Amino acid sequence: MRRALVAGNWKMNGTKASAEALVLGLREGLSGCAGVDVVVCPSAVYMDRLQRLLEGSVIGLGAQNASEYGGGAYTGELSLEMLKEFGCAYVILGHSERRALFGETDAQICAKFVAAKSAGLVPVLCVGETLEEREAGLAFDVVGRQLDSVLKTQGAEALEGAVVAYEPVWAIGTGKTASPEQAQEVHAFIRARVLAESEQVANALRIVYGGSVNAANASTLFSMADIDGGLVGGASLKVDEFITVCQAAGR
Repeated sequence: MRRALVAGNWKMNGTKASAEALVLGLREGLSGCAGVDVVVCPSAVYMDRLQRLLEGSVIGLGAQNASEYGGGAYTGELSLEMLKEFGCAYVILGHSERRALFGETDAQICAKFVAAKSAGLVPVLCVGETLEEREAGLAFDVVGRQLDSVLKTQGAEALEGAVVAYEPVWAIGTGKTASPEQAQEVHAFIRARVLAESEQVANALRIVYGGSVNAANASTLFSMADIDGGLVGGASLKVDEFITVCQAAGR
């Protein structure tokens, strides 16, 4: 049985005060939440303080991005070892905003994935199609290509212990959500593609859904056979709503 995962991607939101208040509220509200791994991914500048506030809680700490380089003359970058030193256990890689706004390529995301695994962090590999690609019938082609950047170059074993997040770009921050059936169809496709390489890895692989997940739709989405939790954006910034999403995944 795969253990559910819910990760809150705070993106470039929050202040020191609001980040601390959010974590303290989640720590209290999720103290009895079982059957689900919960992670918050704040801006890196808050990680030191939040690590201390989360100590002894059921909530893990994740990063929204990281460099593929171990250190050196890379101005403005953050290495995985730096993040790990502050208690970071997960790292989101290949988010659609990183691909679209910052030009990250499949090859670069794969390099970050490999570096994250080598550093002992859990990479959350994001894949997903735009609205234009879906309407053109290319959703599986796009998702397959993005997944294959790791699967076909590093082998299925590279996905052991990792997480794949399906995030249809057209449903991120738009209020639109893929129907449970649409999401399940792509999740099943991802698992089948990994299954063709390794049954063991495919059966254990956690595939989470990201795309306007909220308190109202979480239970229905998480009831699908191949949806193992969520990568949550806006709803993760609201204590009560994020708690409800986490509880839905833990059932």
